[in-house]
Formats: sequence, structure tokens, C-alpha cells
Amino acid sequence: MSVADLFPSAPTAGRPLSVTIRRPDDWHVHLRDGAMLKAVLPYTAAQFARGIIMPNLVPPITSVAAAAAYRERILAVRPGDSDFRPLMTCYLTDRTTPDEIERGFRDEVWAAAKLYPAGATTNAHHGVTDIPGLAPVLARMEAIGMPVLIHGEATDPAVDIFDREAVFMEETLLPLLARHQGLKVVVEHVTTAETIDIVRAHAPRVGGTVTPHHLMINRTSLFQGGLRPHLYCLPVAKRERHRLALRKAVTSGDGCFFIGTDTAPHVASAKEAACGCAGIFVGATALQSYVQVFDEEGALDRFEAFASLNGARFYGVAPNEGQLTLIKRPSRCFASVAVDDEEIVVFRGGEDLPWSIGEITTR
Repeated sequence: MSVADLFPSAPTAGRPLSVTIRRPDDWHVHLRDGAMLKAVLPYTAAQFARGIIMPNLVPPITSVAAAAAYRERILAVRPGDSDFRPLMTCYLTDRTTPDEIERGFRDEVWAAAKLYPAGATTNAHHGVTDIPGLAPVLARMEAIGMPVLIHGEATDPAVDIFDREAVFMEETLLPLLARHQGLKVVVEHVTTAETIDIVRAHAPRVGGTVTPHHLMINRTSLFQGGLRPHLYCLPVAKRERHRLALRKAVTSGDGCFFIGTDTAPHVASAKEAACGCAGIFVGATALQSYVQVFDEEGALDRFEAFASLNGARFYGVAPNEGQLTLIKRPSRCFASVAVDDEEIVVFRGGEDLPWSIGEITTR
């Protein structure tokens, strides 16, 4: 399947506006496994050269051996013409040992470790119940320069869902940063103005990923004309003032913010259920959405840094070779992607998008 098949666009008269950047990376991506992995991987692999792969499978990826095996499963279904490189992560638990962490990092099996507070999101019930108790693991990560990627939400059911990020930052993240002053931390899928300020205050050792959907929807969007289950994710979208603050942050040129799509596919029946799953599949429309935001904010000249440079700098790797061109030309992605006998609804699928993905070169 070609890029044109994956990302169809309409012909346009005259010379459209375009922006060419180094090939970008997705520093937060859920690919799942099995048939779903095979269905969604082509969309991420076509847009991004590398991806930080989330480990919250069933069972979660908690060992070096499991991470290596998962990487092989990803590579086995990678499109034949793709050079996409999956960067694996360790799912931290209360039983994770410093030696296993260091062995996986030293052997280049995993690039980072993911900290899910237990119960915070999809398949996170194996997550960490005692974050201060994880100190020996975090100290070893600090010593070897291995980043920890944090899903920053409080899990106390007494905390309002719209306040869970703010409570976590004040009660958990700030004390953690004080205890481990050399630890590299990514605050994943930032959703509030206050978290933006925390990331900036602790840069460059702290970075923040921002999703395309949190730049485009607010909490009212979930109820526009009725309940919108395919816009439900965790952390949940916040008030409009936070969405606007996120847009200003990513287009500011600050090097501490970078792409993390948090593309998180679920079949429609699991989303449209009495207790629906959290997660939005943005893998097919991520770059078209990001570049639209930069265009609307008058910051196309800063898009390459956010998409292609800032994350690589944080992780200490070279920017990618090759280029990707985005064109201000109408496109319309499929409404859904088939997997087995079901479908995954695409974020903004079936809508007219003002930007299209154009030529991609690998060298």
C-alpha cells in the first residue's frame, strides 16, 4: 500500500502552500498487537521514522525478553518498503528491578521506561502503586541516563477527573523531580496550562509531549450534540483555556515540547459500550492535524523543531535523514480502518482536512 493510498488528497489548481521538514518521530504511540498491530502500523510507519512504543499490552511488557519479542513482532508486520524503527519501553511495576532496567537499556532493547500509576488508563492495573517506593529503579535510571515517561494523573476516585493531572503534578511529580534531580522525565500527553509551566520550569531534563487531539478538542467536544465516545481519552480533554495554552506552547519554539500522538486504537464496539475504552486513533491523521494547528497559529517556520528536532535532542539521538513534505491541499482520510470483523474509527476520519501528506524521502 502506497503513501497515496494511505493518505489520499485532492488535486488543486496552482501552486499550494507547502512545508518540508526532516522526517519526524512519534515519541508516544500505541500499536497494540496481533491483527490490530498489523492494521494500524502502516499509518504510523508512513508518517514517522521512529516511534516510542507503549508497553501496556496484555500482559504488559515488563522484561527485556518480552520487549525484544514485541519488537520482532512489530518488524515482522512492518510494510516492506518501510524503515520505521520501533523504540521499545519497559512497563514499570512495583516489582521492577534496577538491574533488569539497566540490562535492557545497556543492550539497547528499550529506550525508556513508562510509569503508569496503577489504574490510570488502559491496561494500567499492573502499574505502580507506590511511586516513592520505586526510588531504587529511578535512581538507577538517573545514573545511566534512561528517561522515564510518566502518565501524570492521580488515581484517587475522590479526585475529579478534570483535576487529576493537576493533582498528580503537585502531589507526585514535583516531589519526584526534587528527589531525583538528574532524572530525565517526559510528561506524557500534557493537557493543562499549569503542566506546561512545570515542564518549562524544569527543562531541559524534563520534556512534554502533546497530542494532536488535545490541540483540537476541549471537554465540550465530548458532548457536542450528544456523547462522543470516539473523543474520549485519558487524560481527558480539558477546558478551552488549556487547549489554547497547549497551542501556544507547541508553536512557541520552546525545545521542551515535541510530538507524542498517543494514538491509541480500540475497535468501535469497545468505544461504543456501556463502559467505553479510553483512547483515540490519530495514527492516520496526526501530521495533517499538527501542521494545521501550526498554520492557524502562524508558526509553520517552527513546525520542524516540534516534529523532528526537539524529541531527538531530548532522547540524545540524531535527527532523521530524509524529508517529508506537507501540502496545503484538501484531503479526506478514511472514516475507519478494518481489523478482523470490526473497525477502528479514525480521528477526523471522513472530514475534509486542509492539509495533505506529500512526498517522503528516506535519504
